[in-house]
Amino acid sequence: MGINSLNQLGFDIDFLAGAVLPQIEIEKQYLGWRTRNDFMRKISKVAGIVLLIYGIIALGFYVLQDKIIFQPDYLPRDYSFSFNQPFREYFIPSSDGENLNALLFNTTQPSKGLILYFHGNADNLQRWGEYAVDFTSLGYDVLMLEYRGFGKSTGSPNEENLYADASTLLQWAQTNVPHSRLIIYGRSLGSAVATHLATEVTPALLILETPFDEIKGAIYPTFRPFLYFLSVRYTFSNKENLPKVKSRKVIIHGTDDWVVPLSSALKLKPLLGPKDQFVIIEGGGHKNLRDFDLYHNTLKEVLLGVED
Repeated sequence: MGINSLNQLGFDIDFLAGAVLPQIEIEKQYLGWRTRNDFMRKISKVAGIVLLIYGIIALGFYVLQDKIIFQPDYLPRDYSFSFNQPFREYFIPSSDGENLNALLFNTTQPSKGLILYFHGNADNLQRWGEYAVDFTSLGYDVLMLEYRGFGKSTGSPNEENLYADASTLLQWAQTNVPHSRLIIYGRSLGSAVATHLATEVTPALLILETPFDEIKGAIYPTFRPFLYFLSVRYTFSNKENLPKVKSRKVIIHGTDDWVVPLSSALKLKPLLGPKDQFVIIEGGGHKNLRDFDLYHNTLKEVLLGVED
């Protein structure tokens, strides 16, 4: 049936168009609004899930940060250490009544000095004592501290306690271990302990292996947003203390460190002086720098060439 036929039957085409078309437009607008509303609800739901996951991870880190930062491996008091070189074991009382375990490795050569060695955030002196040969072979005695709560040491670790225990070790060494020269060595977490101690005394040399600028710098950039709204209880700031150290400084770091990114350590480079060194080991990770000749050559260069 054509339009003329409809007109002949008495239908007003203009009236029909005026009545139907606005209704169609209203339905189109309603469908568009409902589609946009459904889309926004989905977006809000996804955002809510993301925020919930973020909150759980961030809160979990805040609550568990002590367990993340400090990962001690306990040893019973009667545990017998075993190494391929001579050593002596000591228990040093802290100012607040804890007993700090320490190992002294003596070189078989005429001693060139004493190295105070502060290890990383995990394990115990059974592992770290294996590294002493890198220094005794170059004519240095090595005194290693077991942080409180680690190995045989009593107590619980935190930043201030580690700094205080390092000072206790130094005072004990000055009285009980004769030495003509003092070197302070810090690895990973121990780099912050070593740097802090080097602000209290002036060693002949400060050596930092795989250090960070501060503890947050040891967290890879992917995970740092989780820390924006929650505070970290510890700073362990090398960037704050390194400018206060008057001694010569040597930093050793690898390009493939997946624990402390090289980018964190590089923030310390502008704080070094003209006689200081920043040694980058290509391909070196966090736990294997000893596998590289450059590491041992650097130790040999700086330890045999050290001046009082």
